[in-house]
Amino acid sequence: MTQATEVLFPSSVDEAVAQFGDGAGITVVAGGTIVVPEITYGRLTPSRALMLGGAGLDSIDDDGNTVTVGAGVPVSRLTELADAVPALAQCALNVADIEIRGQATVGGNLCAGHGPDAPRGDLQGAFLALGATARSAGAGGERSEPLEEFLDARDGRLLLDVRFAKPAASAFASLDYPHTHEYTVLAVTGVRTQDGAVRLAATGLADHGRRLPSAEAVAADPEAAGAAALDDVALGDDALASAWYRSRALPVLVRRVLSQLEESS
Repeated sequence: MTQATEVLFPSSVDEAVAQFGDGAGITVVAGGTIVVPEITYGRLTPSRALMLGGAGLDSIDDDGNTVTVGAGVPVSRLTELADAVPALAQCALNVADIEIRGQATVGGNLCAGHGPDAPRGDLQGAFLALGATARSAGAGGERSEPLEEFLDARDGRLLLDVRFAKPAASAFASLDYPHTHEYTVLAVTGVRTQDGAVRLAATGLADHGRRLPSAEAVAADPEAAGAAALDDVALGDDALASAWYRSRALPVLVRRVLSQLEESS
């Protein structure tokens, strides 16, 4: 006999943090666009579900220099930042379809692992390129850390928000197949910071999104940067594309992003 799932409905951030605890036995449900299909197909059987819809994590705060995006913000709302960070808005519009974008959340997308048939976590690359800081709760209490570090050790953590400084310019390029329900086969996001540094990151990899430090180091030479990006990632085969195909496409996307950043300078 299947044990009934205990469902928790926090009405504030503090309640959500308290009910999450150290994360043991908790399945977090925000938009549900990943979790619900996993439950439906029997790949996930939660004993306790933490429903974040009413927890107050759905705000976007812009103080003029820094933007803070709550983990419960729907992906579709990132288009509100189109003027400040065009690449983030473009990346958001590249996620699935209009129905999914309206339901899925920023936190759910950032915390998504690799899917059974295709990559997930489309937004990881954009927020990595922006140098975002992740604020989370879990064992040991609340902490803030670079998103790279959070992604490497996100199990047992409840993401609360991500924060980043507005860049001077941003660019996005992706490899897509025409389909009603968009799948990101491979994507690259680049930003030029206010002090002139170039940051690059990619998604559609064998694991979660990754910064491209080798490409960043030679960003002034797009051809060299494109080739160097291959040293920063692991590529895999899945239902969308082979690792070989991605290895041919990644340098092209890096060059496109760098060209866009150059045009905006």
